[in-house]
Amino acid sequence: MFELITAYAEPVAQTADAAAGEMGAGAGIIGMIISMAPMILVFVLLYLMMIRPQRKQQKAQAAMRAALKVGDKVVTIGGICGKVAKIKDDYIWVESSMPGAADEKSYIKFKRNAIETVEKSVEA
Repeated sequence: MFELITAYAEPVAQTADAAAGEMGAGAGIIGMIISMAPMILVFVLLYLMMIRPQRKQQKAQAAMRAALKVGDKVVTIGGICGKVAKIKDDYIWVESSMPGAADEKSYIKFKRNAIETVEKSVEA
């Protein structure tokens, strides 16, 4: 009779081990996802706090540079202040002069990307 009980108990134990193995595989995937959650959260926060605002700022600067027109007062990335005298394709000529000496004007050629800010339009 003892042989009959052991013969019956072995397949039941193998079935229980197989079920535990399947559950362990599922728990392994869930555990892996939980362990990667902080890293995913860091990347999401990095995107929301750094990358997205920088792209928004770049789009605003590109729109500002595209809207430049002759007569606008500008400041270049080098700190040169002046008035836009001529625009041709990707180049802008900035007129600068000494205060009080209106006859001594100089024109400097810049790439459009060298314009940092537009202060205001002189003609407006």
